Amino acid sequence: MPKTRVVVVDDSALVRSILTEIINRQPDMECIGAASDPLVAREMIRNLNPDVITLDVEMPRMDGLDFLSRLMRLRPMPVVMVSTLTERGAEVTLKALELGAIDFVAKPKIGVADGIRLLAQDITDKIRIASKAHIRRHVAPAPGTAAPAPAKPVTMASLGRASTEKIIFIGASTGGTEATKDVLLNLPADSPAVVITQHMPPGFTKSYAARLDGLCKIRVKEAQDGERILPGHGYIAPGGMHLTVERSGANYIARVQDGEPINRHKPSVEALFLSAAKVVGPNAIGIMLTGMGADGARAMKVMKDAGSYNYCQDEASCVVFGMPREAIAAGAADEVLPLNQIAGKVLERLRATSGMSLNRV
Repeated sequence: MPKTRVVVVDDSALVRSILTEIINRQPDMECIGAASDPLVAREMIRNLNPDVITLDVEMPRMDGLDFLSRLMRLRPMPVVMVSTLTERGAEVTLKALELGAIDFVAKPKIGVADGIRLLAQDITDKIRIASKAHIRRHVAPAPGTAAPAPAKPVTMASLGRASTEKIIFIGASTGGTEATKDVLLNLPADSPAVVITQHMPPGFTKSYAARLDGLCKIRVKEAQDGERILPGHGYIAPGGMHLTVERSGANYIARVQDGEPINRHKPSVEALFLSAAKVVGPNAIGIMLTGMGADGARAMKVMKDAGSYNYCQDEASCVVFGMPREAIAAGAADEVLPLNQIAGKVLERLRATSGMSLNRV
């Protein structure tokens, strides 16, 4: 098999050296070039035609985001961001994922050399995943033109009891930050509660939740242990912690706990979905979005057996068709849909099962 050819882009000579060493130790990949800034990288990409690039966020001569935006418009290719674990680093990384980066690695602010070496497995796994991912071209509006207004969503005037009885559970990994955003953007303010496990490291989920909260009709936050799960709200598993749901009297509450990784992940979709099956049963709605691996697939089948209705994202719209494929293979899916149809189908089902009429708002 041909090796995955990687170009490293980072302004630190030390980081370039360590990443090159890590990549070249792998039998299935090779570092074919290392660039100190995006202008050097541009020529290197043009001449060497790599399969994947790793890209630092903050660099001289051209900001990493500016370079990424141009790259995804003119020559879309798999990009793994290498970002600093800071609040600003988290915000910039989320913007990079929005622009089309496949995934990111969070390097420590201090002890960078040792920190990156400890992340060698994570880095090389993400390069492998990126090399097989579906790439989308980022299209920016032409200068002087306004972006088209989004279509007015179809939603319900009031979901009433459906909103208080049902809970939507979402599991996602690679490509999932944007896929989850797409689903949440199309939910009305009176949507049932949404509980989300997105594979992310500590330090990024708070910024991710804040970003979604500023865009969506529902309120979105990082989940806190013991809080009530309320309609019209979205709760995101904190990075590095498992999120599950429990019943407390008439209420559902969030349980945020440390623990061993499940399926190599913390937070794990498996933990969330198993709690959905046990606690929420037929009032659960399951959604499995893009991601590598099989985390949550078995638990989604347990949800279905407990009476939930489940949706899986289809292959064509996934960045990585791993978790949905495994859930489908396990017999967990009631419907397999393109990403842009999932929210609408969920609302249609809520309407049908609650006997309400659909209205434009």
